[in-house]
Amino acid sequence: MGADDSEDFINDIIRMAWADEISFEEIKRKRGVSESDVIKLMRAHLKPNSFKLWRKRVSGRSTKHEKRLKHSRAEPLQ
Repeated sequence: MGADDSEDFINDIIRMAWADEISFEEIKRKRGVSESDVIKLMRAHLKPNSFKLWRKRVSGRSTKHEKRLKHSRAEPLQ
């Protein structure tokens, strides 16, 4: 794997992490990177303010976690 491959891999993870419709579980399935590793990668490769904005954006966001997403789409009990 060359440097370009590594850079492309990192850029792909960053792109998927920013996308609202792509969950951490999907990133794990597609690229083999866990949520905690995504967070570490984002911390290492984003500017500090960009990282803080991203963390604020994804923290608690149901679309970034499949279990939360399924729960939030469930019909309310009446």
